[in-house]
Amino acid sequence: MIKRIKKQPPGRLITMGFALVILFGALLLLLPVSVREDAVVTPIDALFTSTSAVCVTGLIAIDTADHFTAFGQGVVAALIQVGGLGVTSVGVGLIIAMGKRVGFKSRVLIREALNTDSYKGIVKIVKAVLLMTLCFEGAGALLSFLVFVQDYPPVHALGISVFHSIAAFNNSGFDVLGNLQNLIPYQNDILLNLITCVLIIFGGLGFLVILDIIKKRSFKKLSMHSKVVITTTVTLLAVGTLLLKATEDITWLGAFFHSVSARTAGFSTYPIGSFSNAGLFVLCILMFIGASPGSTGGGIKTSTFFVLFQSARSMFSKKQIAAFKRGISGKTVATASSITILSLGVVCVGTFLMCVLEPEYELIQLLFEVISAFGTVGLSTGITPDLSVGGKLVIILIMFIGRLGAMTLISMWIDHPEPNVHYTEETITIG
Repeated sequence: MIKRIKKQPPGRLITMGFALVILFGALLLLLPVSVREDAVVTPIDALFTSTSAVCVTGLIAIDTADHFTAFGQGVVAALIQVGGLGVTSVGVGLIIAMGKRVGFKSRVLIREALNTDSYKGIVKIVKAVLLMTLCFEGAGALLSFLVFVQDYPPVHALGISVFHSIAAFNNSGFDVLGNLQNLIPYQNDILLNLITCVLIIFGGLGFLVILDIIKKRSFKKLSMHSKVVITTTVTLLAVGTLLLKATEDITWLGAFFHSVSARTAGFSTYPIGSFSNAGLFVLCILMFIGASPGSTGGGIKTSTFFVLFQSARSMFSKKQIAAFKRGISGKTVATASSITILSLGVVCVGTFLMCVLEPEYELIQLLFEVISAFGTVGLSTGITPDLSVGGKLVIILIMFIGRLGAMTLISMWIDHPEPNVHYTEETITIG
C-alpha cells in the first residue's frame, strides 16, 4: 500500500495530503473540547472552517471566537500554519527535526509545492522557510501584543496576538475578536494596520523571493522572477489604493489596507457589505490576481498577470515578449494563459452554481464570494454564514481548488505523459 502511494504523481500526493489534513481538522473541531458550551457546531460548519483554515482563506460560516474554545482556536491556528507552509514543507520539517534523511520523493514534492525549478538546496530552502516564518510571526505577535494588550488582559491579548500574526503572515483572514467584527474596531489604529499589512505583503511575496532579497540586497542583482513579483506587487498595491479611495468613503489608510488585504489576506477594517459595486469590482480584480508563486496566498498569481500583460503589450508593439532586458519564453506565456483560462472557468462555473443554489442574493455578492474563495482571500459581503449547505459545499470545493491551483489538480490525474507528437500547423483567424 505504501509503495503504491509513493508511486503516485506529486500533484496527487499533495492534493491527498491537503484533503486528509482538512478532514482531520474538521474532526478535531467537532470534539467537545473544541466547542464552547453555549455554541453549536455542525459537521458542515466544521468542514467549512477546517477547509478555510488549511486553504488559508478566512471565509467563515461561524465566528471562530464565539463558537470555539481556546483549544479549538489553537486547532484553527495550527491548520492555518500547516496550510500556509504547505503539508509537504511541514512534513519535511518534521523529518529534519527527527534527524532523518530527506528522500528523493520528498524533494520532488517540495519542488512541486514551492514552484522551484531545481532540486538543488531543497533541504536548506525548507529550513530557511521554517526559520523565516518563525521570525516574521514572532515579530508580528510581539508588535500586535502592544496593541491588543490595551483592550484585553495580558494572557488573552497574547493569544490574540499570536493567532493574528499567524493568520496575517499566512494570508488568512481569520480573527478571534468575536461577533464577526474582524478588525473593524481597529480601523484607525495605524500600528496594527501597518503590522498586518507588512505581514500580509511578505507572506504574499513568496518564500523564494524573500530569500533572494535577503541574499542579494539590491534590486538590480535580484532574479528576474523576484523583480517581476516585486514590481507587480507594488503596482497593484498603488493602483488598488487609488481606485478604492476614489470609489469608497474611506480613509487613505483604509484604502491601502484593503488593497493589501484583497491580495489573498481577507482582513477588513470596514464592512465590505457597505462597499459600492465599483469598489467590490476593484476588490474582485485584486483577489483574482492574488499573491505570488511559492507564497501563502492564492489567485492566478502576480507573475501570471505580469506575463499576460507583457504578452499583450508585445502584440501591439510588435516586439519580443521581454522584461528587465530578459526574454519571456513562449512556454511561459502558454502556461500563464492556461492558468488564467482554467481559473476563469472555475470562477464562472462556481458563480453559476451559486446563482442556482442561492437565488436570493445579487450576482455581485455571489461573484465576490466565489472569487474570494478561489483567491483564498476571505473577504465577504456578509452572506457566508447564511449560505445553504449546498452553497457552502460549493465554496469549500472552490477554496480547495484555489489553494492547490488548477494546474496541480489537473496534474494529479496524469500518471504518464503521452508521447510528444508534432502536427502540421495551420492558421486560425483570431479577432
